Amino acid sequence: MNSARRLGSGSLVIATHNSGKLKEISALLDPYGIKCISAGSLGLPEPAETGTTFVQNALLKARAAAEASGLAALADDSGLSVDALDGRPGVYTADWAERQWFEGTPGRDWYMAMGKVEGMLLQIGTDVDRSAAFHCVLAIAWPDGEHAVYEGTCAGSLTWPPRGELGFGYDPVFVPEGRSQTFAEIDPAEKHSISHRADAFAKLVAEQFGA
Repeated sequence: MNSARRLGSGSLVIATHNSGKLKEISALLDPYGIKCISAGSLGLPEPAETGTTFVQNALLKARAAAEASGLAALADDSGLSVDALDGRPGVYTADWAERQWFEGTPGRDWYMAMGKVEGMLLQIGTDVDRSAAFHCVLAIAWPDGEHAVYEGTCAGSLTWPPRGELGFGYDPVFVPEGRSQTFAEIDPAEKHSISHRADAFAKLVAEQFGA
């Protein structure tokens, strides 16, 4: 159950070291008088994501930032779940893109990650259920321990081969429900209006800033 507390106008730490994510979240919260500061700009360390669910990892990151900064903090955790793979890659969505020592220079290879998913589906069979969903959890934590959690989902299915140049991650193989284009073929502004993150933010805004 969420705390009844609401965010007031003022500073909010965004538990990320990613400037792109900070910019995106700042734009969404700016109309409500919220000044967003990244954990990276404050020199806060990134906690190990040891949770087994999106909620656990989002709360872990938000609480760490709130305790270290003394301010309210917002964190997100997101990923792809594939029905036929029992919800995998799930919280390990980004990990599946990490190159191993024998796969070249360190970094993330999203084509490799997409290929890994496709290969596992083909092992099951050519008529495998290709249903999938992107999930996003937004967690707000206050320094005294109170918290609020908002979960968003975008259902769809997987396609192969990858299509489109506009997205990132698994976007080129994900077709949202009711559409024929992949996330990587859809205009970014339109994608952001139907995405899992948009769903989670709509719930956050309704509870935190609604009447």
